Amino acid sequence: MNRFPDFEGLAMFAKVAEEGSFAAAARVMGVSVPTVSRAVARLEERLGGRLFNRTSRQLALTEFGQSMAAKASEMYRQAEEVESEAHELSVQPRGQVRLAVPMSFGLRWVAPLMPELIRQFPELSVDLHLSDASVDLIAEGFDAALRIAALPDSSLVARRLCAVTQYLVASPAYLAEQGVPQHPRELTSRQCFSYAYRARSQVWRFTHDSGAQEDIVPSGPLRVTNSDALLPPLLAGLGIAELPEFMAAEYLKDGRLIHLLDEWSMTQGGLYFVTPTSRSRPLKVKVLSDFFARHLSEPEWRWTK
Repeated sequence: MNRFPDFEGLAMFAKVAEEGSFAAAARVMGVSVPTVSRAVARLEERLGGRLFNRTSRQLALTEFGQSMAAKASEMYRQAEEVESEAHELSVQPRGQVRLAVPMSFGLRWVAPLMPELIRQFPELSVDLHLSDASVDLIAEGFDAALRIAALPDSSLVARRLCAVTQYLVASPAYLAEQGVPQHPRELTSRQCFSYAYRARSQVWRFTHDSGAQEDIVPSGPLRVTNSDALLPPLLAGLGIAELPEFMAAEYLKDGRLIHLLDEWSMTQGGLYFVTPTSRSRPLKVKVLSDFFARHLSEPEWRWTK
């Protein structure tokens, strides 16, 4: 089996040949003269030939050394270019980031941020995957995701950006016709619409201001894979549904929807920026995390009862 190349010896030999002395090479590389001398001697032994003719006053390449110097210098130059390019990449975010985002949230709150992101990081490109289905970041090759409500898998690293409140809502027309429910148990006899990708199964869990809890399983004629599909039947006065605050707020503010069961809260979730790992996280992912933290940690969609 071939031995691993002596890159250190080759690099120091190239620098000595370029500078014309061991002392000058050592000074440029920031190491001691004995370190350079030992590296060159080790390389000569390995290659089986003398690279320099040394006298007390002069250092000159041997014929063998001359044949090796150009190749060693080219190797050194290429190594410097690799390090320089790596440094540039580490300080200037560039390249593609594959980002998975829930569709309704992405269309409302992430897509409008894209112009600023593009202007701020012109060498960064985002492959924005909009889907309510939870993707496997590692298996499907995603760099990061924004996730709502569901706590990330243990294999993922999560940065919590903000809380996401869930509201039980219905239209004024529905409530005028069917009456306002006063307790979660009344929902079992109401027409409810549900969301297929709900993080914690299909059970609606309520917590009263007093601490009492009530779990119900809603039933009704519609189950959707995207929360936007709940809005038409809700606004038409046909039933009750759970909506996240980032969707419900605009309708609650203008009265088209009414928040139900004020004294009961639904399970609280959060908005998370998740990545497969935090070890050696590329700068392009870090700047994206910081960007969303700046814009979404104090979201504009907040609604006060």
